[in-house]
Amino acid sequence: MARSPLTATRGLRVGIAGALASALVLTGCAAQDSAADPDTPDAPAAAVEPSLEFAGPNGEIPGALAELELTADELVQVQEGDHTAAFVWHTSGDFVAAVEEGARARFEELGIEVVASTQANFDAGTQANNVQTVMALEPDIVVAIAVDPTSAATSFQPILDQGSQLVIMTTPPEGYTAGEEFVSIVTEDLAKAGRANAEILGDALGGEGEVGYLSFNANFWFTNQRDQSFKDWLAYSYPDITIVEEQGFADETATQAAAAAMIAKNPELKGIYVSWATAAQGVLAAIRAAGRTDIQIVTNDLDTTVAAAMNTGGNVAGMVGNGSLDIGAGLALAGAYGVLGKEAPALVASDPTKVTKADLVEGWKADYGVEPPASVTGD
Repeated sequence: MARSPLTATRGLRVGIAGALASALVLTGCAAQDSAADPDTPDAPAAAVEPSLEFAGPNGEIPGALAELELTADELVQVQEGDHTAAFVWHTSGDFVAAVEEGARARFEELGIEVVASTQANFDAGTQANNVQTVMALEPDIVVAIAVDPTSAATSFQPILDQGSQLVIMTTPPEGYTAGEEFVSIVTEDLAKAGRANAEILGDALGGEGEVGYLSFNANFWFTNQRDQSFKDWLAYSYPDITIVEEQGFADETATQAAAAAMIAKNPELKGIYVSWATAAQGVLAAIRAAGRTDIQIVTNDLDTTVAAAMNTGGNVAGMVGNGSLDIGAGLALAGAYGVLGKEAPALVASDPTKVTKADLVEGWKADYGVEPPASVTGD
């Protein structure tokens, strides 16, 4: 006897339900089997966003540069004090020159005369001699950065013995603390700088590829944290970019050989991070010698040689400026705090500036206060 349409429909529904139930049972069994199988890979854990916090060499928590300010009465007091200042730098270069320019401009506003400026080519012995030379001029304020924190604890002692106010750019001598041996540390925001480097290189590579990591391997809290921040943000923001080789350098003149070896060993290399721009010059030379037009560099500080290569559309993805003029102004203001006997924040930091070919002129002016030279722009 023929079934009615309703009976046929009911039979179809029962059949479908039975099939679905069987499918669910099979799926459940498969899932259980998969969970029990130790060879089945686990789902990747969600990446954790890196922190934008960093700390000074003694655990100082950074504040903003804007925290350094003088009242009108304090300004007059400093201007009438007939004070002098000197610089004891670790090295030379565009970045240091821009910081000093920013400091000199603010010292002039404060009525403070600059009597000396020295640099040590990253040599601790040279810096020790420079301290002796500078202190013969009896400056009231010394702006400095220790080449070697350990030996500087002794070589900077004449500054303390003469009662001069020591202001630090990034790195103080070991054992020195803010409010005691020195007034304050003025630097850039290291976590933000690392993130900016990662963004420049990641975007230049389209979010994928193999890169090298060439970092400063000395115990230098400032550079070490900035380097690590780049690694953290690159891994988080660009999971398809892989650091295939890491090398350290203590002497920036050794970066060309290190980069050449890295390139030869990794033929698929598409990018290299370098701790700072003068060290990146050697990396750029190695890339050119290898005839590799496809490898992109990212680095810190604005440098004329590296910027010129970026402007020609070559091997430089970008650079991260430190807020150099602002750092210089902050150092001068911290010096004023010192001669006033006013307590300053232990550490203050400027915001970095991302600079690529598209915004080279604007970025250079923001960081250095002037347009890039003709050697950079080709004008």
